[in-house]
Amino acid sequence: MADVNRGNRPLSPFMIGQYYRPQMTSISSIMVRITGIASLGTAFLIVLWLLTAATSQSAFAAMDGFLRSFFGDVILLLATWAIWYHVLGRLRHVIWDFGYWLEVGISEKMGAAMFIGATILTVLTAIVV
Repeated sequence: MADVNRGNRPLSPFMIGQYYRPQMTSISSIMVRITGIASLGTAFLIVLWLLTAATSQSAFAAMDGFLRSFFGDVILLLATWAIWYHVLGRLRHVIWDFGYWLEVGISEKMGAAMFIGATILTVLTAIVV
């Protein structure tokens, strides 16, 4: 076995900053994962809303009041952005799976377009709904 000096190497969470410069491609991939988890939390809220509707009128009124409050509106707006961002991220990976737009410059532009596109689609969704 090779003599590996494991004691002097930085651990991976400490790579960002002094050793590693975050790039648009890495940040956008991390954001796809985060928005996927956020979408799961949104699905939990919707299931909870449906369960309260099925159980009692007072529980539904409380949950519906929360989701229709200012705080609920902010949560649902952010959830809408997360869902759109995640959709665009999945679309980006499908394009990559077909072997298109794999160059670094195009990938960075796609990452920026995901942020902009999710914001535009969220505003359009808020206007329509």
